[in-house]
Amino acid sequence: MPGAATTAAVVDSRRSAQRAEGPATIIAIGTANPANIVPQDDFADYYFGLTKSEHLTELKDKMKRICKKSGIEKRYIHLDEEIIRAHPEIIDKHQPSLEARVEIAAAEVPKLAESAARKAIAKWGRPATDVTHLIFSTYSGCRAPSADLQLASLLGLRPSVSRTILSLHGCSGGGRALQLAKELAENNRGARVLVALSELTLVCFSTPDESKIVGHGLFGDGAGAIIVGAGPFSDGECPLFEMVAASQTMIPGTEHALGMQATSTGIDFHLSVQVPMLIKDNIQQSLLESFQSSDTQILTGTISSGRVHPAARAILDNIEGKLQLQPWKLCSKPASAMRVWEHEWCNYCIRS
Repeated sequence: MPGAATTAAVVDSRRSAQRAEGPATIIAIGTANPANIVPQDDFADYYFGLTKSEHLTELKDKMKRICKKSGIEKRYIHLDEEIIRAHPEIIDKHQPSLEARVEIAAAEVPKLAESAARKAIAKWGRPATDVTHLIFSTYSGCRAPSADLQLASLLGLRPSVSRTILSLHGCSGGGRALQLAKELAENNRGARVLVALSELTLVCFSTPDESKIVGHGLFGDGAGAIIVGAGPFSDGECPLFEMVAASQTMIPGTEHALGMQATSTGIDFHLSVQVPMLIKDNIQQSLLESFQSSDTQILTGTISSGRVHPAARAILDNIEGKLQLQPWKLCSKPASAMRVWEHEWCNYCIRS
């Protein structure tokens, strides 16, 4: 019988063999958007026309100002007049519409993700059956079987693919998906993780309201997908970015600032006007703690590249000011494939 020391050595050896040779990397990227495009300058007219709310002139003028200041150039949106004609309950706040919204999203969200994923897989250069793990993040679905299983079927992934669904995480879903992908790739030798994110604002769409027009003036529809893996790499695999570290943090006492709640008329989304200031007050300390906990060496006060989630203009301005970034750090013209992915998935042009 082997001794305890020998057994421990065997277990450690097996664990080492199960791990990848190096840090996780992003190997390929793909994006997709609905065909319907609306210039941001025309979006208030489009939105108020779609909701038959042209008589709310003061609210429409306010939304026009929001759109003008947003720095956004164009919007991709799946919802159109044909869908409204088929489902008039979507723009009637007195009629239940959750079932209709979920039915549409259940079909269209995986399709949009499929389009982005196929582009990423094609750039990767290996068959879809080589994907070992699938992570799907969306706030646009609330039914089972969920979008991850539908996407796996659409792509023809192997039946044994390890699936994870992240639901109702909102903007933080992308960050958490990347963090999880890194952990899976580094701790499972040979793992190739497909990360897919797909959203339709249809589930949160509502008629004009003072508390909702900011969100309607900012968010669009789209999908992004990446392949994450760690060495050893096969012939043809060309890593684009190394994922050095990943972490998560919370700001205590801010649960009220963001929220989503399923109701009979769709998912009620609220965004507090305090969010830009909350981020400004906490971004620097959060970054410092994140770098320190990951043993990443940085020069205080410097950030080498702008991997900032493209949220509202006020948030970006506050981040730029607080961290004393040069304007080009958050440039609207994506200077890397990673920024292309974020830029197209979220449908924002970060700067005008």
